[in-house]
Amino acid sequence: MDTRTVRRTSVTLPDLDDAYLDEVDSLEDEHGKLREFRYADARLRELSLSETQLMDGRVTGLTTQRAHLDELRLHSVEFSGCDLSGLRWADSKLSRVVFTDCRMLGAVWEETTFDDVVFERCKFDLAAFTRVRATGPVIFSSCSLREARFSAADLSGVAFDECDLHLTEFDGGTYRGCDLRGNDLSGLRGVSALKKVIVDRPQLQGLAEAFAAELEITFE
Repeated sequence: MDTRTVRRTSVTLPDLDDAYLDEVDSLEDEHGKLREFRYADARLRELSLSETQLMDGRVTGLTTQRAHLDELRLHSVEFSGCDLSGLRWADSKLSRVVFTDCRMLGAVWEETTFDDVVFERCKFDLAAFTRVRATGPVIFSSCSLREARFSAADLSGVAFDECDLHLTEFDGGTYRGCDLRGNDLSGLRGVSALKKVIVDRPQLQGLAEAFAAELEITFE
């Protein structure tokens, strides 16, 4: 199986064969379970899904003005080139899921579990992650998280790589082994919550700047 690796974090990717994927015109299914599917280029005013399982599929070019996703179970699913701004995703579990080049500006993630998940070149500016948990490897690669907020999150073992973390806030939570190497940390907020994270020695200057800003220290 293919994997995506950033330093010591390795995510198992979805194992999809396009020959077995059927085109569908909706992500809803009367039995609450959709598998081996391809959903492409839909433009929706609103997307609402609840108590649904999505397995072995691709979602490409999906655009919504508003999306409410609750109690979903995703396994081996790829999202690419989607605009899910205004997203609210809650009480769900994502396993072997990849998001590539997706916009999720102002998205709200609540009580959601990630296991073998990759976010690559995604925009999460102003997003809120509340009580989300990484129960397996997770990678944020080349993502924009400007002014995003993680509240009471468990990001143990998560890897951030070359992400824009300007004014990204960490409000409580667990971050043991969270790998922040390869990022500019000078604009972080809530630095005191980041206990037992992994950084490179040269990043200490950036952390010091963030900590000084948090304490409103004045240099004269």
